[in-house]
Amino acid sequence: MKLGIKRAWLAAALAAAAPATQAFAEQGLTVDVVHYWISKSESAALDVYRKAWTAAGNKWVDMPAENKVAVQRVVSDRIANGYAPAVMQWNANEGSRELPEMGIVQDIDDIAEADHWRDVIPATVLDRISYKGKVYFAPTNIHAENWLWTSKAAFAEAGVKVPQSWEEIFQAAEKIKVTGRVPIALGGKRWEVSLIFNDIVYHKFGPEGYARLMSGDAELVRDPRMIEALDLLLHLSDYVEPFEQRKEKTWADATAAVGKGQAGMQFMGDWAKGELVASGYGVDKDFDCSLVPGTSIAYFMVIDAFAFPLTNRDGTTEGQEAFARMVLDRDNQVAFSRIKGSLPVRTDVDPSGLDHCGKLGLEMIKARKGEVSAQSQAMPTQMSEGWIAVVGDFFNNRNMSSQEVQKRLYDLLMQR
Repeated sequence: MKLGIKRAWLAAALAAAAPATQAFAEQGLTVDVVHYWISKSESAALDVYRKAWTAAGNKWVDMPAENKVAVQRVVSDRIANGYAPAVMQWNANEGSRELPEMGIVQDIDDIAEADHWRDVIPATVLDRISYKGKVYFAPTNIHAENWLWTSKAAFAEAGVKVPQSWEEIFQAAEKIKVTGRVPIALGGKRWEVSLIFNDIVYHKFGPEGYARLMSGDAELVRDPRMIEALDLLLHLSDYVEPFEQRKEKTWADATAAVGKGQAGMQFMGDWAKGELVASGYGVDKDFDCSLVPGTSIAYFMVIDAFAFPLTNRDGTTEGQEAFARMVLDRDNQVAFSRIKGSLPVRTDVDPSGLDHCGKLGLEMIKARKGEVSAQSQAMPTQMSEGWIAVVGDFFNNRNMSSQEVQKRLYDLLMQR
């Protein structure tokens, strides 16, 4: 996190300690929830928690934002004005540890201890939601970023099977292109490109090299394999719509194109499955799922969570603790993930309700098979955003050489 932003957070934390000017509702518990789950499936999944909260006689004040950056801005402004929200959506990643480090979120360790979270949550998740031995985040679900979604209709018309290698990906893309469909669906955001690049990095560098790069090993960026990875990414750009045609599109728009059969493939996290199902499409009927070739031994984990800013408004702490307990309720976990396309963070859930994509993921989590952190989870916030920007601009604008991008990535990691 940039120094200026960090100072703003620190100043905001002090402002939050000012005398409270407004109490919460007299009856029940009230929480204002800042989040960026606004797509069709995301909103439907969040309804699981909204309804559970209000069914208990409590009040939920919804504060949706456009994206993660917008959530950070809203929360920062609210805290700076001495009126922090009770609950904010956050990724439990390397950068999230900055929040408890700066003292602007409260721990929920008493709830975690009383409800035995440490007995039912995977070690990797516990590590990400904790700081100095205390739990600070209530995890909602586990996503994996390294999925390939394929249209049954598009693949049938092109006469190709689900790719098992990068060579087969390009072969399928060529044949789908001939049919007049878009080979690879993609929205206009740079982070969508970075997901694909992370798959390629793992494919080229293997588990150890991927881990080193994601932890900021600048010297490894100079490896010739980085040029190979960037060249492969650039080649993939031949099979997406031109940037001008997709710059206003979202990842959900790209997902919808796969569901409708307008596009053949999408590289996207398993939240895409939630969007497909919410639109009436079925796995094995309208679309297939597989881990991206070259990453099938890995599970690029993303951990969604809620955090709880410090505030002294009457009833807030009680509401935050009750909210955290509700999030980890076993039934809520299953219902939320079934809609979201993700996995519950609890390992003691009944897997019978999961489709084969979910069962594969759950097996990998339980066995800790190739469990790795996604790039956005492993890197500090500022470095992660820089990585995404460099890679996304390279793909979308196509005005830089692979060698230029390699140097930019090296310079970025050297700033750590």
